[in-house]
Amino acid sequence: MKILYGVQGTGNGHISRARVMAKALSKTDIEVDFLFSGRAKDEYFDMQCFGDYQVRTGMSFITEDGRVSIGKTIKRNITSPIVSEVRQLDLSGYDLVLNDFEPVSAWAAKKQGVTAIAISHQASLQYSVPKQGMSWFDELLLNNFAPADIKLGCHWHHFGFAILPPFVEVEPSCGAHSHQILVYLPFESADAIAAFLRPFPDYQFFVYHGNKPKQSLPDHINWFSFDRCGFKQHMSQCGGVIGNAGFELASEAMTLGKKLLVKPLQGQFEQSSNVAALELLAAGQSMDSLDSKMLARWLKGASPKPIAYPQVGDALVGWLLQGNWHQHQALCHDLWSQVDLPDNWRK
Repeated sequence: MKILYGVQGTGNGHISRARVMAKALSKTDIEVDFLFSGRAKDEYFDMQCFGDYQVRTGMSFITEDGRVSIGKTIKRNITSPIVSEVRQLDLSGYDLVLNDFEPVSAWAAKKQGVTAIAISHQASLQYSVPKQGMSWFDELLLNNFAPADIKLGCHWHHFGFAILPPFVEVEPSCGAHSHQILVYLPFESADAIAAFLRPFPDYQFFVYHGNKPKQSLPDHINWFSFDRCGFKQHMSQCGGVIGNAGFELASEAMTLGKKLLVKPLQGQFEQSSNVAALELLAAGQSMDSLDSKMLARWLKGASPKPIAYPQVGDALVGWLLQGNWHQHQALCHDLWSQVDLPDNWRK
């Protein structure tokens, strides 16, 4: 079997899920090529596990000051070469396209009649899972951005539907240090983050961000450019995580039993829906702005118990090899039967 695996490269969540799948696929005889779109090739990092991967421009969202900039997003994508990229992508040598919300490979598969299976958090939103802030445009986007014949969604809870658990691979927790906090707010300005954390000298904050603040930093704020190994180490040892409401970061926090405080990217329907799910499950707290009063309360809160999600990647690859792709209910049921959900989630 030969597979093209298309991955949305905007942000790191989709890529994290693809890393889990790459590891699982490498244990088989399946031949797989990876294609990423959504950012420039020189902006990807730690990509060795994907081999000689391909890059396309695709489509992406532009953010500014913690919210999606509709004007800049339209301007960016109106000049995108996606139409020609779809037309030029030859899938004649592939048996299957796996897709994680990546539009070029998805539309090429649709036009060339190649079976496409979506594996994404977005695919779970086809069901009546917790959602908020959904507009007609969001619904149009979900259904048409990256079309697929079969859609396998993943979420923190099945909510009574045929949904997969999260694809999570984390370093084993080396003991939580309650006064060490990991901070990953890539859509906020560096100076705003520094001002947000400055009033709490009794805690050590480990901030990962693409830019450095202009102001000097006090000793309790430790600043890092993004490094995957360092990030995983700090995730393992911290007592809590502050981030945007992306799916993968929250999944890792839940798996390790880290308390979670999120600020959703404004104007991004998926992140608003993630907040709705977190609040329904009492799995995290949220804030609409970098709110110091909220942070003060959250810092004093207790951490939850870890949730041991199964090895979804290995199970999914086994299912792919069986070839009965239109039947995935048994796969989902088997995976969730391995999860010991928190008591309050069972209601």
